Amino acid sequence: MTLEDKLRYSFANPELLRLALTHRSVSSEDPSRNDNERLEFLGDAVLQLVITDLLYESYPHLAEGQMAKVRAAVVSGPALAGIARSLDLGLHIELAPGEERTGGREKDSILADGVEAILGAVYLDAGIDAAGEIILSLWSDQVADRAKSPGIKDFKTRLQEHLARDDRRPAYEVEGSGPDHSRHFKATVYVDGTRLGSGEGRSKKAAEQSAAEEALAFLSEGPR
Repeated sequence: MTLEDKLRYSFANPELLRLALTHRSVSSEDPSRNDNERLEFLGDAVLQLVITDLLYESYPHLAEGQMAKVRAAVVSGPALAGIARSLDLGLHIELAPGEERTGGREKDSILADGVEAILGAVYLDAGIDAAGEIILSLWSDQVADRAKSPGIKDFKTRLQEHLARDDRRPAYEVEGSGPDHSRHFKATVYVDGTRLGSGEGRSKKAAEQSAAEEALAFLSEGPR
């Protein structure tokens, strides 16, 4: 499946997609090449606008400050990197050899910037409506989750921060099953090789959140 298949969008101008996937390390080594930084700047603004509009129109119960907290959470670097990983974006980004050797394809910052650049490219290719459709398809569930408890950190973030006190990090394993139109996921979270929790959901994110919730309960209450 191509990146365009995953986006459910086909570029009229493929050069825009190529540019969106060109990291600045490429232009640093070859000044004759352009990179995706300008598209990233544009895409950030498009994303902010569409998410703001979604919050305003679909969540009338949220006050201004609550909307701001939800928006900040879903357009944060880690959130953008998560979207990028759901698209396997790292496989498609063009990097200079030096950045490649240092694991650039897995860096949150590069992945997050790449997502924003793609949104900027779609906006230039077909306008705000096309970009908005992609954003809504990728972000709506996340916005809905955050809107339930604005200002409260999600379970994965809370688990990560809890473990960071002891300089530990969670590791997730996710398995999917079922046809493409009705996928089901099961996630298990480990810390230092020890299973702390598991959960299920209709998306990878939902399953990981469920697993993190169980892990937090385990750490708070101990084994039953």
